[in-house]
Amino acid sequence: MNSGTMIRKKVQRKCKIRGYTLKVEALDEMLSFVNRFQGAEDDALDLLLDQLDHDSLKSSIIDREPVHRVVTLLLEAEAASNAFDDEGPGPSPDSSSSAIRVIDSFLIPKLHYDPIKKIFHEHTGSLPTHGDASAKAALYRDRFLLLFQRLARDQHFSKPAFETEMSHVGSCEISPIQSLVGQTGRRWVMGVISQLEDGHFYLEDLTASEYKITTGFFSENTIVVAEGEMLLEGIFQVITCGFPPLEDRDKSLKLLAGHDFFGGGISTKEETLRLAELEKRAVNDMFVIVSDIWLDNEEVMGKLEIVLNGFESVEVVPSLFVFMGNFCSHPCNLSFHSFSTLRSQFGKLGQLIAAHPRLKEHSRFLFIPGPDDAGPSTVLPRCALPKYLTEELQKHIPNAIFSSNPCRIKFYTQEIVFFRQDLLYRMRRSCLMPPSMEETTDPFQHLVATITHQSHLCPLPLVVQPIIWNYDHCLYLYPTPHTIVLGDRSEQKAFKYTGITCFNPGSFSNDYTFVAYRPCTQEVELSAL
Repeated sequence: MNSGTMIRKKVQRKCKIRGYTLKVEALDEMLSFVNRFQGAEDDALDLLLDQLDHDSLKSSIIDREPVHRVVTLLLEAEAASNAFDDEGPGPSPDSSSSAIRVIDSFLIPKLHYDPIKKIFHEHTGSLPTHGDASAKAALYRDRFLLLFQRLARDQHFSKPAFETEMSHVGSCEISPIQSLVGQTGRRWVMGVISQLEDGHFYLEDLTASEYKITTGFFSENTIVVAEGEMLLEGIFQVITCGFPPLEDRDKSLKLLAGHDFFGGGISTKEETLRLAELEKRAVNDMFVIVSDIWLDNEEVMGKLEIVLNGFESVEVVPSLFVFMGNFCSHPCNLSFHSFSTLRSQFGKLGQLIAAHPRLKEHSRFLFIPGPDDAGPSTVLPRCALPKYLTEELQKHIPNAIFSSNPCRIKFYTQEIVFFRQDLLYRMRRSCLMPPSMEETTDPFQHLVATITHQSHLCPLPLVVQPIIWNYDHCLYLYPTPHTIVLGDRSEQKAFKYTGITCFNPGSFSNDYTFVAYRPCTQEVELSAL
């Protein structure tokens, strides 16, 4: 019996022991991975199977797709480790580039929460861009259940396991809205603020929508937890109202092991520790984020050249440049007819970057479209810039990356979300009542608190900001990422909230501001010309 046959039988036997049945394509994928490690086939196979155990498999019959996903993750981790070993303690730009994974919104897996079994399961099948009516209802239901399962684990809102005299002291158990009929005393409810008729706002959960509350809090479609009591008139009178409490990221990850919410794949504990060690040593890595680059404005392009000249001359060039739209001073709507001119302007930007040889060779360039850039529509998430516009630029910068808005980056273990939208102005316009000024008067801090507690990048009403119903999960912020970059025309800001680094690089075309971010230390350097 030759060695190839022996390894094949060994793979089949070990999979059978773990309860797996392999399809032919999956077996071939496993064999090609194991054969890379001559003399250490057993260790490689055990590592692969351990990783598969952590993956969210749909059945015990395994096809090629989950095996390929795990193999890709392991090979990328090995490449990052080898790059570190070759280069020593100061990672080279090339090794830094291999550690940066850009995740397009449309490739993020969709997970549903089952409130009966109290588990998440991954969506199978296609996700059409034009969903049916049930997809819109599912959008609200999934948002509500995502926050409800988080709230149910909070010690203040969970039901005591044993009834004692002290069990109700400090307990704020959530009551379904339907159960409030005939009840007296204070109750806590959780629901979505909805405007079912003009000027009248209601609080809805998954059981009922009949009870009116005092007019408004925060914005329509936000999910709130309210304390109040039922009046004889059948009105729920709110005493206090606020957002569902946040959950620590590590606690979320521990409870959701085996599920990939971010889209960067699942890592074993050992792999996570190894990547964390590499991340600690990547002290020279830096991301430069610039928002609002008007290619049709000569003064803006001159200022951008100054920025590039400055980073070309530093000892270690940035690992990544993130250029966020808008890329034109005029909205690219139906009245815009200068697409050929915009295409040539992208080509000039490529020439400008190529004139800086160190940046071209060692840095990567990521382009994220803005709300007024060319595209099929203004709904979120937005797909990448059209290829027609970017072809000339790619001739000069072949490694340029064009991604969706929002998009995500995995840097070793760190999760970073980028979102270009003039969100602050629109959220303030949509507020049903002025926000509380007790804790802070800074509007940006109110915005950060809103999106993190809602676990959603854009909790605006769909009539204000349309969202593709089947891809609403692409805007989730759960579990909470390490860093959120909110590209906005408003004033440049940085704010650390419950361990989450949030910042707005400002509008480069308006006031020539940008941000230099060091992911290793989560240090934000607000910069301006």
